Amino acid sequence: MGEGSEPVAILGPTTSKTVTSKDGTPIAYEQAGTGPALILVDAAGHYRELSSFGGMIGLLAADFTVYHYDRRGRGDSADTQPYAVEREIDDLAALIDEAGGSAFLYGFSSGGLVALHAAASGLTIPRLALLEPPIETNEDRSAQAAFTAELAELLAARGRAAAVDYFLTGIGVPGEIIAGMREDQSWSAMEAVAHTLVYDCMVSEATSFQLLASVRVPTLVLGSEGSGDDLTGMATAVAKTLPKGFHRSLPGGWHGVPDDVLAPVLTEFFKR
Repeated sequence: MGEGSEPVAILGPTTSKTVTSKDGTPIAYEQAGTGPALILVDAAGHYRELSSFGGMIGLLAADFTVYHYDRRGRGDSADTQPYAVEREIDDLAALIDEAGGSAFLYGFSSGGLVALHAAASGLTIPRLALLEPPIETNEDRSAQAAFTAELAELLAARGRAAAVDYFLTGIGVPGEIIAGMREDQSWSAMEAVAHTLVYDCMVSEATSFQLLASVRVPTLVLGSEGSGDDLTGMATAVAKTLPKGFHRSLPGGWHGVPDDVLAPVLTEFFKR
């Protein structure tokens, strides 16, 4: 979960379409390009208005029909309580159906964990790509559960700004990146969906190496050369655990790879 070191696009109003998830929740999305379907799954706190995908969609649209959606509780997508990881899988199932019944998935950070759950559930996902999915190598999730509980309590007691700060600091986002976010629109955009940070923490709790071992589709796990050992180590561990996992390290900054480096690698993998 977290913010990349690459600039995050603050996007203006777009023309949305919607699909209805299994529980009746409207999920907003937009699409661009032509070719096989490729669904992008955003990280914690990200959605179409605040996304690291903004500059990459145009690069991918020459080869794919790119679907970019607001995960539930964010942007133009609705929310239905109680939250459950299974409901996010249902959201992707609805999008895949809309895309023709099959789609590649690319997930960034905790969006990669959602993508892994979707693939493990048996949705028709021919290939999967992930950038630094955050999963603790220790299967004991008690520390993650405590972090989730503290975040939820802080959100209720002190509000959205405090929750965003606690979350970003707790997952290890460098101080200079947090300071930069405070100076632009990205901070307020993340505050608007602060409640969903708890959701991503719950996804982390639910992601185990046993689940990874059940994902049978070819999966490219990417790491950035500019990330710390914790993130790069997680990416390596995920790739080794996946039955058809491949690992590759790309030039980039902390938890982020430039669009012009990342897009060709994704295109080559999905077209292979």
